[in-house]
Amino acid sequence: MACRRRRARRCPSWTGTGSTWSWPPRKDGGPYASASTSRSPARTRFGPPWWRWCDGPGSLATPPPRAEATPPRDRRPGRAAHQERSSSVLDDSDVQAVLSAALATGGEFAEIYAEERRGRSLRLDDGRVEELVSGRDVGAGVRVLRGRQTAYAYTNVLSRSALVEAAGVAAAAIRGSDRTQIADLVTRVAPVAHPARIDPMAADGPKLVELVTAAEEAAREVDGSVRQVTILYADSAREVFLTNSEGHRSIERPVRTRLVAQVVAAREGIIQTGFEGPGAAVGHELFEQHPPAQIGRRAARQAVAMLDSVPAPAGELTVVLGPGGGGVLFHEACGHGMEADIVAKQASVYRGRRGERLGTPILTGVDDGTVPGAWGSFGFDDEGTESQRTVLFDKGVCTDYMSDRIRAQELGLARTGNGRRQGYAHVPIPRMSNSFILPGQDDPEEIIRSVKRGIYCRQLGGGQVDPASGDFVFGITEAYLIEGGEIGKAIRGANLVGDGPTAISRIDALGTDFDTRQGICGKDGQGVPVGLGNPTLRISSITVGGTG
Repeated sequence: MACRRRRARRCPSWTGTGSTWSWPPRKDGGPYASASTSRSPARTRFGPPWWRWCDGPGSLATPPPRAEATPPRDRRPGRAAHQERSSSVLDDSDVQAVLSAALATGGEFAEIYAEERRGRSLRLDDGRVEELVSGRDVGAGVRVLRGRQTAYAYTNVLSRSALVEAAGVAAAAIRGSDRTQIADLVTRVAPVAHPARIDPMAADGPKLVELVTAAEEAAREVDGSVRQVTILYADSAREVFLTNSEGHRSIERPVRTRLVAQVVAAREGIIQTGFEGPGAAVGHELFEQHPPAQIGRRAARQAVAMLDSVPAPAGELTVVLGPGGGGVLFHEACGHGMEADIVAKQASVYRGRRGERLGTPILTGVDDGTVPGAWGSFGFDDEGTESQRTVLFDKGVCTDYMSDRIRAQELGLARTGNGRRQGYAHVPIPRMSNSFILPGQDDPEEIIRSVKRGIYCRQLGGGQVDPASGDFVFGITEAYLIEGGEIGKAIRGANLVGDGPTAISRIDALGTDFDTRQGICGKDGQGVPVGLGNPTLRISSITVGGTG
């Protein structure tokens, strides 16, 4: 059974100098519901404004995560017996009541995903604090499965009666004759934990202003050509409670912190931008490895360096991707096409190609949600499956896809811990965590010296990818000519054109170094944090679009 999905509209209310956001209650006071059996293929497009919360200008973008306000309590008659909780954790009796209601019409599987989210963001424009946002949001969703039928309902009221009602709404879309027994609940502990050593929520407003001001001042000290500096800070702390009819029960409390610097430099009518935006699934210990002043300086130096750029050459060239900066190519040109829902809909160039050598023998590509502190890491995915490392390419051979519960069953695969969702108002779908090309054995400097003529790409930007064909176009935000084995002048106006399978078949050198980038990846209307990573790597030949 399928019905139109009903989505809540976000409605702002302003408090003080910042803003808070909440889910507006339905007019009838009930939960929001959806039921579906399929989704449209993902087609990732790039190119939003730089200020969106992303890895770089126009890359992997969704807007900055606004902190959520406390939703209004449900004041309908009959709710006083079960007060709304201040935490997402449910007791066993409530879990049993909700799961029983969810399975009452013949569902084979039911789960409860409850969440409390706190977060803050601050934006500094040219020395002025333009926005300071903080808030909290709580809610839960109930999902029921039977065969290929999926029904989902969610509420922002964490009371037993509200959750039982949501379960009834989801159950109404499912019809079956059997009655599934609920297994005894067992608390699961993730094998990999990601604790924050320095709680970001302990930092008050003045401390956050101090952080962004340090980045802004350092950026302006780089060069007199710096014209505009914008600094963004954001943190989030979540408590996620997940339980299901198979007896799984887990609680996770992930924390994420990020600081972004965007710098505009201008000289003699030429305007260029620089970007730096490290983030991690940690607290303020992030700034021990990435001091705010260093973040500001790096963005400014990039902008200033690009002022002396020349038009990019065009044609088939050797391209060297710098560590971290080329990770978006693997994420987009390969990763999305290896998500099991895309594969199941025959919308992937990688469908049916497991066991086939597509990349060069030196290439190993993985998706790994277990990396401690990495931006896309987690202990359990949003279905309760343990996070793991999934090898997508082993010595160039396509070996596996990334799956959730539904697609793993449909394709006859093992679940890989990639069922992720943006929040309690969304259903889980196959998503990447941290997608990496692993380091090789080549000296990074020797890789550059080996190129007679080509370009060194330090940072890829926005573009467009079609998973069905693997075709891509990526803009390049920072790149330099390579002539006679040496990095030369900066170039502007360049882009890379190709397709995923061909590109990875031409990777002929992988450095011993490695670096990462961070982004918010959008798919099917959901944004989730993802990590990207690669060593210095050489693509022997790829089409470069340019004007020179």
